[in-house]
Amino acid sequence: MTYDHQIIYGQPPSKSNSYKIITIAGHSRLGKTEATKRYEQSFFMQCSLRKKEISKRFKLTIDVYFASDRPDLDNSLKSTLDCLQSCGAIKNDRLCAEIHARKLIDKMNPRIEFDIEELIN
Repeated sequence: MTYDHQIIYGQPPSKSNSYKIITIAGHSRLGKTEATKRYEQSFFMQCSLRKKEISKRFKLTIDVYFASDRPDLDNSLKSTLDCLQSCGAIKNDRLCAEIHARKLIDKMNPRIEFDIEELIN
């Protein structure tokens, strides 16, 4: 099964810059940055696949439109898979068996465009 083409506006945060050290009751932990939290909330609201709970192995075909050439493509892939799992579109990101990704530049309209296709085996 192939699901509807998705467009999520906004630039995904770099996975390496998505966390900060916070202190809770005297203990240091990793917490998400405000930019990461905002992106995840925006992703949830824009994704029409939320709560689909795709539970079969799948292929992700994704175009990532960055505002500049600076960000790494691979960091945005992990962020996208994490967001898909958080919003319930997929049951678990380990089910991703194949990725086709392109890095593109759109200074005025950063976004991701993707398709998910369930695999037979």
